[in-house]
Amino acid sequence: MANKFSAADFLIRWLFALVLVFGTYNPTDYCYISWVSGSEFSVTPLMALVGITILIGWIIYLRATALSLGVLGVSLFAALFACFIWLFVDLGWLSLENTGAMTWIVLVLLSLVLAMGMSWSHIRRQISGQVSTDDLEN
Repeated sequence: MANKFSAADFLIRWLFALVLVFGTYNPTDYCYISWVSGSEFSVTPLMALVGITILIGWIIYLRATALSLGVLGVSLFAALFACFIWLFVDLGWLSLENTGAMTWIVLVLLSLVLAMGMSWSHIRRQISGQVSTDDLEN
């Protein structure tokens, strides 16, 4: 296979996942949810266009994640990341009372799960040599 998957390829997928997750929601007023909820129920064409674009992004990422990782894989990554949060709380680096920091961390971890879902077929192919049917050329 001529296509080698690199760390840069993963970082690009993660960057797009971060934009998607934080563009949809974050604790600041600079996200789609805040923009639409602050408009007092008057949806503009621009809001609809951005909303449909975000929805397309979510469908692409969620579908790829569901197909490549499956329920078990998503559950394992969620458990792994939950253990990291638990470790950080146990070490005193993170407080459960600090909901703002916890929200940011959960959003970053969600973007990591989505990026892993978008990348997993490539990573698995390089680790195991197994090719998915999506990887075969016509």
